[in-house]
Amino acid sequence: MYYLGLDIGSSSIKAAIVDIASGKSIGVVQEPEKEMSMFAQKNGWAEQEPEDWWKHVCNAIKKLQKQYNISANSIKGIGISYQMHGLVIVDENGKPLRKSIIWCDSRAVKIGNDAFNVIGEETCSSALLNSPANFTASKLKWVKENEPEIYSKIHKFMLPGDYIAYKFSNTINTTISGLSEGIFWDFKNDQIADFLMEHYGIDKALVPDIVETFGKQSVVGAKGEKESGIVAGTPIFYRAGDQPNNALSLNIFKPGEVAATGGTSGVVYAVTDSLSVKESSRVNNFAHVNYKKGADVRIGKLLCINGAGIQYRWLLNNLAVDSYENMNQLAENILVGSDGVCLIPFGNGAERMLNNKEIGTRILNLNLNNHHKGHLCRAALEGIAFSFVYGVEILKSDGIKPKVIRAGNDNLFRSEIFAKTVSTLIGQEIEIYNTTGATGAARAAGLHEGNFENFGKNIMDNDHVMTFKPLNDKAPYLEAYNKWKKELELILNKK
Repeated sequence: MYYLGLDIGSSSIKAAIVDIASGKSIGVVQEPEKEMSMFAQKNGWAEQEPEDWWKHVCNAIKKLQKQYNISANSIKGIGISYQMHGLVIVDENGKPLRKSIIWCDSRAVKIGNDAFNVIGEETCSSALLNSPANFTASKLKWVKENEPEIYSKIHKFMLPGDYIAYKFSNTINTTISGLSEGIFWDFKNDQIADFLMEHYGIDKALVPDIVETFGKQSVVGAKGEKESGIVAGTPIFYRAGDQPNNALSLNIFKPGEVAATGGTSGVVYAVTDSLSVKESSRVNNFAHVNYKKGADVRIGKLLCINGAGIQYRWLLNNLAVDSYENMNQLAENILVGSDGVCLIPFGNGAERMLNNKEIGTRILNLNLNNHHKGHLCRAALEGIAFSFVYGVEILKSDGIKPKVIRAGNDNLFRSEIFAKTVSTLIGQEIEIYNTTGATGAARAAGLHEGNFENFGKNIMDNDHVMTFKPLNDKAPYLEAYNKWKKELELILNKK
């Protein structure tokens, strides 16, 4: 018997099957094979068709069943992970009224910033744990202001994962974790953020019913069965945004546990039991998957680094190198500190952790007589690693005391230079696991039974790859980091 996990990304849909008894991953597929398209009618906009997500979900399920010989009636539950902060609005028949405004769309920045200034930093920090910023609530306000005819027809708003669950079940609901990522949740009073809804003039009737993150949220209906191939009556047991779900996939639930991701962008996601917020302008705070209303406070502090893997990929595309492996080998021949070459990797737009400043990528201290592409490769890995360390320092200033750090076995964390640099500078082991968001969502479907201990054991038994330990000789790493940090602060002080 199996659980099905889905990861609804903006690039692709991933579907995974895990064995219920052992928690072992049976297989993962992706749809479409090439990246999904985005619509950008104006600069800074990003939209996708919700129906396209559903089409690719159905295709992925069929591919998964065929490739791994999985019968429909052997799937006993569904878990869903999804791209955070997106907005889906539907009419009373459940039909989308417009394309989804997705996470990387920046049209609502001014709306959120204005709300932050009017409502006040103290209220936003203590109740929302964030600025309203460019999150889902602000995007809904943008629709109200700019597309009033569409807004007047809204029956409910949803997050992307809510919409996929609805397509399976014909039932509209959401979770506290989901509402918090949209900045609809008042943590101070443990309820929907009425004051923000009133400020934006949004009717509370548009909010879906709230269900537990783990539990029988809904079941597949007749239409869902016809389109997806999943048997009617199959329960949807779990739903969460991609970053909380990535943390769950790495068995991150307790205060002091930290999940790290080193993909196109980098993420450091730390769990705390405190509602105290000191860095709301640089760190996002959401209800973690195991947050309980009126009970366990579990907040996920999310620090994003836009300029991470995209920097290393740019070098791959523009240097005379064959692969990341080739780049890593070139970097290994260069000593710590890259012989003075310093790379500031923030070339992927504004960086929230730098107070939304856009400083770009900078290569400093390059000597054309002595330095070559090996120095650039090492400097890039070190520069990205240093940005992670800088981010951890911000989280520490916000009250986080890392006890455990875990990361997926992908992208940057496959580089020994990168992983050892981060581990050594923060003085913490980094455990590497071979897992995916879709696999984590599939396993999480079993948490409706509440067996978190067994869930963690399955991850440890099946997925652990290696552990990077801090090196004894920290001095050269610290010297290189301090030089990098000095260069960064010189740039920031000029902005």
